Amino acid sequence: MTADFQDWARSRQVRIENSLQTLLPAANVAPERLHDAMRYTVLGGGKRVRPLLAFAAGELNGADEERVTIAGAAVELIHAYSLVHDDLPCMDNDVLRRGKPTCHVEYGDAIALLAGDSLQSLAFQLLAEYCLADNPQLQLDMISRLAKAAGSRGMAGGQAVDLASVGKTLSLPELEFMHIHKTGALIRAAVMLGACCGSRLTEDQLMSLDHFAKCIGLAFQVVDDILDAEATTATLGKTAGKDAENNKPTYVSILGGSRARELAEELRRSAYQSLEAFGPMAGRLRQVTDFIIQREF
Repeated sequence: MTADFQDWARSRQVRIENSLQTLLPAANVAPERLHDAMRYTVLGGGKRVRPLLAFAAGELNGADEERVTIAGAAVELIHAYSLVHDDLPCMDNDVLRRGKPTCHVEYGDAIALLAGDSLQSLAFQLLAEYCLADNPQLQLDMISRLAKAAGSRGMAGGQAVDLASVGKTLSLPELEFMHIHKTGALIRAAVMLGACCGSRLTEDQLMSLDHFAKCIGLAFQVVDDILDAEATTATLGKTAGKDAENNKPTYVSILGGSRARELAEELRRSAYQSLEAFGPMAGRLRQVTDFIIQREF
């Protein structure tokens, strides 16, 4: 990463962290244990990739950073809720997340379930309470977009396919279908919500941006699968090798590590091509793309 991008990313990560600190209910407000679990789950961890994508997309059309901050925070809350639920014993039954015990290990299954529910509700509360677009219909479209990305036609649906695929051999198109929903839908929402906070884009521009987000969402998962197979638990901050241990189909299990890395590069090139029409204004999106592809943890 260039020093310029590192400075830009760090400032936005701090901005999102500070915003989440304020937007989450205080731990001393009743019910205290639930609010403490919500803060435990969200704060002080994660690379904030989805908000970074929202900020970068907002730079395409001059979006107000205050608006993008709220949109990015909403997406990050949905992401955090999904991690809490994914880690539960009825799902992936994981005990480590972001280098510390998972929410259900620290607070128990019931509070973890409620914390996830509450984080999801708070995300939509933010999108409804703050003015994020000059056109009220566009803001309603933003709420609808995030709801679809989180629901049965997006992230939750992808997780259902994932659970049903354990122990099975999937084709590459079947694996892509799963991850377009499980991982990609929320990444696409982050990009599109960030762009919606600025001036209107043409339909062609929106289609190009959505295709970019689709490519980078898949690339994110390919890299995630490679890291799960090759990195250590200490490096990842979560249990390494969990996919292989649970006999889950991954890009590495289907393609092998070398071909999976080639696929990540192909997806990066396709993502770049989708941004050509935006010229230099898409510079940050290209940098975040590189950050996603080249990340080591």
